Amino acid sequence: MRDSLFYRQPEFEIVPMTSEHCRAVAGLHAERFPRAWGDGEFLSLLYQPNTFGFAAWQTNTLFFKAPLSGFVLAREVAGEAEILTIAVSDKVARFGLGWRLMQAAMREAKLRGGESMFLEVDDGNQAALGLYRKLGFEKAGERPAYYMNENGRRSSALVMRRDLR
Repeated sequence: MRDSLFYRQPEFEIVPMTSEHCRAVAGLHAERFPRAWGDGEFLSLLYQPNTFGFAAWQTNTLFFKAPLSGFVLAREVAGEAEILTIAVSDKVARFGLGWRLMQAAMREAKLRGGESMFLEVDDGNQAALGLYRKLGFEKAGERPAYYMNENGRRSSALVMRRDLR
């Protein structure tokens, strides 16, 4: 019999990203992407008035302070919003955190006047493609050989778009 203390669904707190989160965000980004951004890059983006993000931590954990579970960074300019990057820790993947982070970013972009949102995703990232399609994003274009994979091969970036109205 499973002990519910050890096998329960994770719960998350999602908060607006601040400069204090940049080191943890950069660490998670490095775990998830071969070309990682440093904490200075995240800080520089956050200082731009049109950029915003959200960070998430698991709240029902045995640890006093759980490591960062996920984040999203986006911007809105002249009615168009863009997801700059998003990541969810492997430890909490498939529990809906990516969905919740994207919902938070879409809500904020709309509040800031965004009428549409764009993102780019590696055409081989099936988990992300499934999430974005469920959220209503559709392919708007493609950038051939855009990403360099860890094995040195190139893959295409799909440009996806969704109305926010």
